[in-house]
Amino acid sequence: MSVRLKLRDIAFFERPVQFARPFRFGAITINATPQLFARVEIEVEGKGTSVGASAELLVPKWFDKRPELSPAQTVDGLRRSLEIARGLYLARTGYLTAFDLHASCIGAQIATCAKKNIPALAAAYGPAEIDKAILDALLRAFETNFFDGMAGNIAGIDARLSPDLKEADIAAFLSGRKPLPRVAIRHTVGLDDTVEGDGGVADARENSGANYFKLKLSGDPAADAMRLGRIGKELDALGRDTKVTLDANEQYADLTVLQALIDRLDRDPALRSISSRLLYIEQPMPRDITRQSPLGSLATRGFIIDEADDTYDAFPAARTLGYRGISSKSCKGLYKSVVNATRAAKWSANGARFFVTGEDLTCQAGLAVQQDLALGAFIGVTHAERNGHHYVDGFGETPAAEAQAFAAAHPDLYADAGQGIRLSVHNGDLLTGSLHVAGFATSVHPDWSALRPLEQPKSLQEQLA
Repeated sequence: MSVRLKLRDIAFFERPVQFARPFRFGAITINATPQLFARVEIEVEGKGTSVGASAELLVPKWFDKRPELSPAQTVDGLRRSLEIARGLYLARTGYLTAFDLHASCIGAQIATCAKKNIPALAAAYGPAEIDKAILDALLRAFETNFFDGMAGNIAGIDARLSPDLKEADIAAFLSGRKPLPRVAIRHTVGLDDTVEGDGGVADARENSGANYFKLKLSGDPAADAMRLGRIGKELDALGRDTKVTLDANEQYADLTVLQALIDRLDRDPALRSISSRLLYIEQPMPRDITRQSPLGSLATRGFIIDEADDTYDAFPAARTLGYRGISSKSCKGLYKSVVNATRAAKWSANGARFFVTGEDLTCQAGLAVQQDLALGAFIGVTHAERNGHHYVDGFGETPAAEAQAFAAAHPDLYADAGQGIRLSVHNGDLLTGSLHVAGFATSVHPDWSALRPLEQPKSLQEQLA
């Protein structure tokens, strides 16, 4: 079903997003950051032109955590990644499949960004946003929804970037997908979030009735253990079967410090509540340390990589180190998520357990959350971290008419309970029914006239000044 297209235009915009409460993870606390919007125009062979869109937060100090860089400098790195990708994609002037475009640009993108001191994870951000917008436009041209289009491989995904797989592996995975009708939210408990009492872990107004919780770690085994013990008591008070995941965001310095945390989880009675609920531990060590550190006996706990997932061969490499899973994030690339889900399915066929998880750092209400939710529902992610509804007040600074348009088009995802339009959570789950519309999980685009053009990244001289 793959079809060919020619790129006509790529434009980037942004909108400020103020957080309703501080979000602290790793070594950064975020109170505000811009949201990126991509708009592409394509010409589809035999179909004419079509416009597509995508969106993600421009998150500081996640894609690039180097201590010598300020948060603003790391956001500028993402802006440069977008501009470099725009140039590379628009230089492909002939008719290509959507995946042809991605595959022919990603290598040059990583290499060009490296020359400009942009790490691979940030380098992938630009293509990730362009690819989603292209797919949206392509699906709209054929009046096809994301789930049907992906099952038929409308993008032309092949194994050229994943030589450990065969073309037949990817084709079989795509054609066999049955999208999930609902995906459970995993409620994040940030390092500055309240644990007990009003606004705490057990407060239904805060946790949205979630049955899954994602708990941030600081990298200090003693401090983390004490805080996890407190959270465990709150989860006990909920009186329902809840599961947890732990996320260190690269804060555990090495295997020795990580072992100290695992020893506490294994032996400390105060952590029994957390330990018995624990599904996996996410990205405990810095990405460079991760690549040099086989987990050994620690692997029995179940670990996944996230920030270390910056290349197409990251999952096979992590597998040899003892990791069992990898995160899907649309800001890292939807095609990589599909490839990694194909790998997990193939590797698990003989009884082993490998998996892809849903982790959300960058998804706000509207385009971003819908496209990421659809991607997870397609590849089989049963529960996903969701941050936008928790750390941002509904649609934030989105114009009221735009927010209302999203709510009207996707009434199973949004509701106004008297405090503005917000994500609607049904017994801890998000529903995916309204995502079955022509395009990439949305029948609405943002009000382009209400967005400002992407801010031009500052030069090194300007940054130093």
